[in-house]
Amino acid sequence: MAKLYIENSKHFETLQPTEETVNFLLNYSRALSVIEYNKLKFEALLN
Repeated sequence: MAKLYIENSKHFETLQPTEETVNFLLNYSRALSVIEYNKLKFEALLN
């Protein structure tokens, strides 16, 4: 995951997220729902 964002960065070696962190972010993104109503956006965390 870190490779996608900092491929050419000099700090690549320092950013090594743990599997727990990656799983947390993936689960959070799956649970997040954005609902658009007219010109408003509502964020709902579905858990």
